[in-house]
Amino acid sequence: MTIERLVTADDVLDVRATLGVHQRGSRDPAYRVAADGSIWRAVHTPDGPGTVAVAARGRQARVRAWGPGAQWLLDTAPAMLGLADDPSALVPRDDVVARLVAKVPQLRLGRTDRVWEALVASIVEQKVTGTEAYRAWRFLLTRYGERAPGPVPADMRVPPPRPRWREITEADWHRSGLEAVRARTIRQAATVDVQTRSDRLAVLRGVGPWTAAHTRIRALGDPDAVPIGDYHTPSVVGVALIGQRVDDDGMLELLEPYAGQRYRVIRLCELGAGMPERRGPRMSVRDYRRM
Repeated sequence: MTIERLVTADDVLDVRATLGVHQRGSRDPAYRVAADGSIWRAVHTPDGPGTVAVAARGRQARVRAWGPGAQWLLDTAPAMLGLADDPSALVPRDDVVARLVAKVPQLRLGRTDRVWEALVASIVEQKVTGTEAYRAWRFLLTRYGERAPGPVPADMRVPPPRPRWREITEADWHRSGLEAVRARTIRQAATVDVQTRSDRLAVLRGVGPWTAAHTRIRALGDPDAVPIGDYHTPSVVGVALIGQRVDDDGMLELLEPYAGQRYRVIRLCELGAGMPERRGPRMSVRDYRRM
């Protein structure tokens, strides 16, 4: 059964900019962009599996949902779409940021309130290329996630609930391409109710500032989370703001005037300026399945 609601904002909704942070590769089993531009997500909610589809036009979004978690997804849709966020909290202090704000007006940071799903996906992405992380995510969801409810493609899957991740066999960890360190971090994190410890994620073994920041960005819509140790983000910020690449320290210095809104500035740089031209060798794609 389909249930739906209309969500209305006070300005134009850019659902791709808001929801795009949840997509893990073009073949993510939990995320689809339909031919009509609507965005579909499979989510394991507190009430069970659910699928949500969002189609926006102007200030209004039509939100449809299916499965046991459908009502929860509709109830939390405004927060997911960033209606609880305050874009005006960012006050440009220089012309460059002012231009980025003008280029990406009313950037809304959404929150899913699904801390575990954001955390486990971030752990999968630790210290590897996107290709490696997306391959592992796709394998594990396909093998351990249940089929997404609703009129979805047959290969769309709901991310497994936290206890299910502890059931993954050693053989399947290996087949996914995750090496022992990330697999161990996920298994250990799965013993903790991270939903109630979202403010202390970095104290978990194997979860550092980078992983905690990416979790808070997606699950909590934290406008100030800064992913220290990211391979690309300092270059994106440096090139966008001063026209040259910087390291983590340089990025933090550039973002200091925007304390409280530092991730919003990072996201503006990503959307408004894009990735800088690549230089030097690319990070190699490893395949632990052959080891």
